Amino acid sequence: MERTLSFLARESFASLLQHLQESGYHTVGPQVREGAIVFDTLDSVDQLPKGIHDQQAAGRYRLESSDSPRLFAWANGPQGIKPFLFTPRETLWRSQRDESGSLTFTAVEPEVKPTAIIGVRPCDIAALYLQDKHFLQQESLDPYYQKRRQQLLLIVVNCTHPAKTCFCASTGDGPQAGYGFDIALTELDDGFLLEAHNQRGHQLIEKLPVQPATEQQQQHAAQALSEAASQQTRQLPSQNLNHKLFANLKHSQWQDIAERCLSCGNCTAVCPSCFCHSEGELAALDGHSSEHHREWDSCFSPGHSHIHGITIRADTRTKYRQWLTHKLGSWHTQYGRSGCVGCGRCISWCPTGIDLTRELAIICGDNDE
Repeated sequence: MERTLSFLARESFASLLQHLQESGYHTVGPQVREGAIVFDTLDSVDQLPKGIHDQQAAGRYRLESSDSPRLFAWANGPQGIKPFLFTPRETLWRSQRDESGSLTFTAVEPEVKPTAIIGVRPCDIAALYLQDKHFLQQESLDPYYQKRRQQLLLIVVNCTHPAKTCFCASTGDGPQAGYGFDIALTELDDGFLLEAHNQRGHQLIEKLPVQPATEQQQQHAAQALSEAASQQTRQLPSQNLNHKLFANLKHSQWQDIAERCLSCGNCTAVCPSCFCHSEGELAALDGHSSEHHREWDSCFSPGHSHIHGITIRADTRTKYRQWLTHKLGSWHTQYGRSGCVGCGRCISWCPTGIDLTRELAIICGDNDE
């Protein structure tokens, strides 16, 4: 499909939300909640984080207000879009005991509405690709994830204001999205450049009061994205760390990390590509029914590696090592790429400020420390 760019003036941005809602979509977008930017139901563009900037560093996340008219002058929040597909907790089936003692099992089908998410970041598009690779494998297709995925329309916003914790340029996942979206926006002072990636995106743009993007507008957007990439000071030692990580399983840095790590699981909770979960039963007090549910889990939790009375990874050193060697090493074998998309969330939301880019550089020998 031919690549064309349109321009939507800032005062007309509400028309995008209006057309989505009139088309029957449940609209979702970024909003400020309790000092952080999260995704929630979006009824009006007035709910978007206008003039908000984020200040992020290792173990630090703060929001600041300004008089800027921009709606997306921030990098990311703790949430991403993963919860809208792989929900934090859901019931998979219910069981019921009748008067004779027989059990009946009933699958619980998720109620899914067509959903349009505005403000998705390129790093989260990359993470969604990995989630798709995991949950939509034909030999083990997840019908709950699939049903939500089929109803999803994605409007990505290219990043022009990266945080100091971002390193998506080094992983190849930003600051500009190249795949996996319906429409991509690049925000300028006076409006937005729009690019459709598929027929659905083209049809939506045709309903908006857009004009062809001028050469100057395209140059401003390209310059902003180039500067966003050059501003990123963190990077991964290389894109494929499989061999280096497994060759350094006994490196002393693993223990150094363990002495700082709390095993809290914050890094896995905010990671947009992590998919570990546990399953359990919730029985009714009368003993006649129960629900089987699944919920997010972490390789840092005590039960994650518990097998037949033995906890395989009982200490923090082996838990953290499992997280990094799997995500940045063996995922290349499983999914054809690293599980890290360079969003930097695990750095910002780590209570002790552990920076995986620094730790990887030491472990993989690209740093003299």
